Amino acid sequence: MTITTDPTDTRTDPASPIAPRRRLDFDGVAPAFSRAVSALDEAAVAEADRAGIEPLIRELVRLRASQLNGCSYCVDLHSRDALERGEHDQRLFAVAVWEESNFFTARERAAFALTDSVTRLSETHVPDAVWHEASAHFSDDELAALLALLVSINAWNELAVATRGWRPKLRAA
Repeated sequence: MTITTDPTDTRTDPASPIAPRRRLDFDGVAPAFSRAVSALDEAAVAEADRAGIEPLIRELVRLRASQLNGCSYCVDLHSRDALERGEHDQRLFAVAVWEESNFFTARERAAFALTDSVTRLSETHVPDAVWHEASAHFSDDELAALLALLVSINAWNELAVATRGWRPKLRAA
């Protein structure tokens, strides 16, 4: 995942109805770490490819984690990436309510449950039931790749939400 900053984001009015301005230019202040997180993400994607994780599942779990973490940049990015890979917009809209939706396969639902549990690690500690369900649908190689994707996207989300460093841009209709 490549993240770019918006150097034109100079809003300073804290009362603005628009999201607050960037708190920190993380890429500029900690470029080596930013490159390391990019490398981590590239390694996670390579693992997912090697393990045979479907590109749409890859984007959907990154979207779901980003929704849970409130990362607007990553929600926008992974929604667009999923659409570009052929995801149906109705399924994409239902990711936020996957537990109530009938649009997802058992494999996708297991991936979402694992995503929710890993992303909310301090609350869930990844219960055995969630792990066993995921392992019923994913091989050990695939589970390791899913975990790599989740570690990577959660790292990006933490950096983006904490710093407000990357903001999506509304595209023309």
